[in-house]
Amino acid sequence: QVQLVESGGGLVQPGGSLRLSCAASGNLFSAYTMSWHRQAPGKQREFVAHITRTGTTSYTDSVKGRFTISRDNAKSTVYLQMNSLTPEDTAIYYCRREGGFWGQGTQVTVSA
Repeated sequence: QVQLVESGGGLVQPGGSLRLSCAASGNLFSAYTMSWHRQAPGKQREFVAHITRTGTTSYTDSVKGRFTISRDNAKSTVYLQMNSLTPEDTAIYYCRREGGFWGQGTQVTVSA
């Protein structure tokens, strides 16, 4: 059974930073693409970033240059470093493992 547990969300002022973490259970973490998604109030869930097993990354346009996804295979953890946050980044952030496994989400609120 695969479990994904996100942490690191919270309230931050515009221009601030947060680092989200997603710890995965199960074997072979290093073999899977991991991704972050987010869902803002009243909107559909959207892709934010992914990182493949080889370390190739991809980002949605709105976060390019501000967010960085990374992984530590020894800790079975994927991270999302978020800088220069804006109120438009307010959402619940979800971690996903290739194969359709989702975490429970962590709330990020950007507000003065």
